[in-house]
Amino acid sequence: MYEPWSEPLSNYPRTSGKVREIFVLPDDTLLFVATDRISAYDWILPTPIPDKGRVLSGLSDHWFDHLGIAHHRITSRIDDIADRIPALQRDADARASLEGRAMLVRKLHIVPFECVVRGYLSGSGWREYKAGGNVCGVDLPQRLVESDRLPEPIFTPATKAASGHDENVPFERMAADLGQDLAGRLRKASLAIYEKAAAMALKQGLILADTKFEWGLDVSGDIVLADEVLTPDSSRYWDAAAYRPGGPQPSYDKQFVRDWLDASGWDHASHPPSLPAEIVQRTRQKYVDAYRLITGREFPWGDAKHTHPA
Repeated sequence: MYEPWSEPLSNYPRTSGKVREIFVLPDDTLLFVATDRISAYDWILPTPIPDKGRVLSGLSDHWFDHLGIAHHRITSRIDDIADRIPALQRDADARASLEGRAMLVRKLHIVPFECVVRGYLSGSGWREYKAGGNVCGVDLPQRLVESDRLPEPIFTPATKAASGHDENVPFERMAADLGQDLAGRLRKASLAIYEKAAAMALKQGLILADTKFEWGLDVSGDIVLADEVLTPDSSRYWDAAAYRPGGPQPSYDKQFVRDWLDASGWDHASHPPSLPAEIVQRTRQKYVDAYRLITGREFPWGDAKHTHPA
């Protein structure tokens, strides 16, 4: 799908992810552009969700501002970004289309593991627990039910697959690959950020059930928070007022899309179907509501009805 911002950036080296386009600028900084693409079950769906990229960037901005930890963001102000990209200064349409979805960041040596923290039993964690009573080698109490709160948050890393699905692995595997010291620092930092963010989200009426962090190392070897952080793409947010353990929870994330795909009869092997207009609108609303609830501010690029998720 053509985007007006593509042309002014066409001369820069580019890497495409499931959601983000990453450009290398001449000063060796990176420009992250969050598109409106949505992925599920390791597929990029054919139907974008309007403004989804702006929600992801806006929430990452919010958390970088409030977590009090070193991060890779340099700026997300479009004026500052345009100062480094002369073609943007001459193209008002491209600049407007990029606003709110672009972030200039430091280049880091990215750690090749997803640092997942779980405070509640859901998703792949729930499936692992049902099969063996543990998650990534972490033993858990017996007789827990789906969506139960865990006695304490657990760190469950995953390998980062170039294609296909990330694989949950024990902490010992991460420590063997990275060294005990670095793996321990990543675990400690991830758990601390999760607990701080979960407490902040709960004050806004949301449960942060789980999340995944990406970390990088700077030239000094210090760990730096990278990529997106605590967004509806990387986290499960539940409505605290509606929380009832024992099954799936009302959520503000893309689980709604996964549920629709499952109900559609799609086999997960062939190309996924297009999303109906109603599903697109309701998904957009969930993302916008997540932005509003987490930040306490209205979404700058349009409203969504303030309703609880279905």
